[in-house]
Amino acid sequence: QVQLVESGGGSVQAGGSLRLSCVGSGYGFRWNDYCAAWFRQGPGKEREGVAAIYIGDGSTYYADSVKGRATISQDNAKNTLYLQINTLKPGDTARYYCAARRTTRGASWCPYWDEYTDWGQGTQVTVSS
Repeated sequence: QVQLVESGGGSVQAGGSLRLSCVGSGYGFRWNDYCAAWFRQGPGKEREGVAAIYIGDGSTYYADSVKGRATISQDNAKNTLYLQINTLKPGDTARYYCAARRTTRGASWCPYWDEYTDWGQGTQVTVSS
């Protein structure tokens, strides 16, 4: 069982930046064995995959909505996944969720947004204009 706990959300003005964090834990848990991703769900919107990473080789994937503004990264020593988003827009307002999926095929499984199995509770990001 994987436990994921997000933090770092808050209220920010348009044009600002935030860094979200997700600490992973569980018996024998290692980010290296997983695809890791950030999702978001805005008011009245469906959940959207925002960014994914396979730590094993550093492969990253981004949704068009954040490409060029977001960076997903991971710190093994802290067992923490990050999402940095710059130039925030009101459309980025959403609850952001950390998710993981164990992979036996490296990065190839990571862009399949519907296949993530472990989820955190989320952290709210509100961007005002």
